[in-house]
Amino acid sequence: EDLRVDGRGCEDYRCVEVETDVVSNTSGSARVKLGHTDILVGVKAEMGTPKLEKPNEGYLEFFVDCSASATPEFEGRGGDDLGTEIANTLYRIFNKSSVDLESLCISPREHCWALYVDVLLLECGGNLFDAISIAVKAALFNTRIPRVRVLEDEEGSKDIELSDDPYDCIQLSVENVPCIVTLCKIGYRHVVDATLQEEACSLASLLVSVTSKGVVTCMRKVGKGSLDPESIFEMLETGKRVGKVLHASLQSILHKEESLGPKRQKVGFLG
Repeated sequence: EDLRVDGRGCEDYRCVEVETDVVSNTSGSARVKLGHTDILVGVKAEMGTPKLEKPNEGYLEFFVDCSASATPEFEGRGGDDLGTEIANTLYRIFNKSSVDLESLCISPREHCWALYVDVLLLECGGNLFDAISIAVKAALFNTRIPRVRVLEDEEGSKDIELSDDPYDCIQLSVENVPCIVTLCKIGYRHVVDATLQEEACSLASLLVSVTSKGVVTCMRKVGKGSLDPESIFEMLETGKRVGKVLHASLQSILHKEESLGPKRQKVGFLG
């Protein structure tokens, strides 16, 4: 009937709240609330050495922390496995073209920027992966990396000089950063942005990471149930369609927030 318990259609998201620049001691940060799911992401840019196999590129590292107060299942070491699973999924969805890693290189084989992306799960209310991917994209959009000059003296030794001007910085292009759309199979239909109750009814879900142009960068099945090939193709098409709309909405809200500049009112954690 294309009608869910909360009145949404099968392809409708709940209201998503996004706020960037919420943590002061990071290079970029974002907080996303999707229903009762609450995610905080901080990005720190630190200078490092390029990896041997990619001497002229910077790199991203993901760390996921599941707060014990997010859900009773995370008490003790319950959140560790999920944290590792989410971090591994984030590594998989970010392919070579997602972020311009060459722009993070300062001098090949010697210095580069390493972006440490810290994800904190504050509350779990269903559809974790989608909310995390939205928060990661928003935090990367908000990231500002100081501009660096490499000075070489007569002897050939290199010296690195960071710009003193806080506004003299590089902004990452997030045009190709993917977002995850999770499709939960319930009966003969599939739904996006499932609540905890809907997730409990679903035996199998498909995680599809889609770029703003509708390109699929990764696909993964979650859950104990099985999916037949026909429904997988159907779910893929839905994922691409919904993903494009999700990207367009997120990009417009991020640009709108940025255009307000330092005058914008911050909600932060007490809102």
